[in-house]
Amino acid sequence: MPQVVPAGYRQGIITAITVLLGFSLAFWRFWGFESPGHWNARALFAALSLVGAVVLQIVALFRALRIEDDAVTEYRQTLRWFIASDVALLIGLAIAMLDAALAAPAD
Repeated sequence: MPQVVPAGYRQGIITAITVLLGFSLAFWRFWGFESPGHWNARALFAALSLVGAVVLQIVALFRALRIEDDAVTEYRQTLRWFIASDVALLIGLAIAMLDAALAAPAD
């Protein structure tokens, strides 16, 4: 008999994914479209990392919503997709912060 994920685990990961996805999209909208500044190589790398994070979050959400994700092995793979999206998001945020700090006028 295959191992099954305990009750509540899938709901928790779905909530975590959607919260980060909402943050990612809101940050992307502000940083990419509303904040002042010019595009450069750092900003482009940050934007690509953020796009990658959103794509990975959508894949993780799709996996988490499948019935097959009740199996422990599938759930663990979904967690790996989610953690990869978190790493991509952190890299993108760090580079965006670095770019904003280096572009800020000196006092």
